[in-house]
Amino acid sequence: MINCGLSESNFAPCLPTAPGVAGRSLCFTLSSGEVWDYQDMATSTSSLRIGVVGYGHLGQYLVERILKDGAAFGLTLAFVWNRKPEKLKGLIDDKLILGDLSSFADRQCDVIVEVCHPQVVKEFGLHFLSQSHFMVGSPSALSDPDLNQKLRRAAQLHGRTLYIPSGALWGGQDIQRLNDSGALKALFIRMSKHPSCFRLTGDVLSDWTEGEGRHVLFRGSVAELCPLAPNNVNTMAAAAVAAGTLGFTGVQGEIVSDTA
Repeated sequence: MINCGLSESNFAPCLPTAPGVAGRSLCFTLSSGEVWDYQDMATSTSSLRIGVVGYGHLGQYLVERILKDGAAFGLTLAFVWNRKPEKLKGLIDDKLILGDLSSFADRQCDVIVEVCHPQVVKEFGLHFLSQSHFMVGSPSALSDPDLNQKLRRAAQLHGRTLYIPSGALWGGQDIQRLNDSGALKALFIRMSKHPSCFRLTGDVLSDWTEGEGRHVLFRGSVAELCPLAPNNVNTMAAAAVAAGTLGFTGVQGEIVSDTA
């Protein structure tokens, strides 16, 4: 379990294990500073009601795990929402399908987990925090400084916790320790993928050709990069959260297309 423990007690990263990502079980760091993981929940008499927003690969994994193992560890699935609700038919019990995301409060969740798209964080994040704890699975949304601050203030106002999953960010704890000690002076992250794996906005990929080898598509601040590749750079966004002193404007990122 990773508990990067940002200085603000209501803005704490945690690590959900997903297919292909080595790590430990889904965990929640509560705003009180108490850390819960599956082992803790197994001995607890309370049950956490979890709402899952998004049913892609990660959403499917989380739903499957909660339905299969949740009861033994104090987790109950409150709802599943997907932008294409027809995808859920026949796979999820109709009683668990939330058709209209704006009616999420009716399901009385303890934690809402977003694994969909940064736009959902922008549109619903404040509403989620008014009713429950909120895990942002698309932390690239936090590159918007106005939204970032509004979410932080909402968490404080309502006594909620805003969770940031570390995901594939190895060394997140080390980044946080360096940041907290004042020793972190710079942070650079490079991501290399085949160009077909990038989901970019604009014309960033317009000039690549098959067989060209390695080509730097963008290099600059993570604040600039997140809007260009909102679905690809959540690991960089998590690093920018951990490196709070540098933030999204100070942490530098590079994305590279590699056809080799």
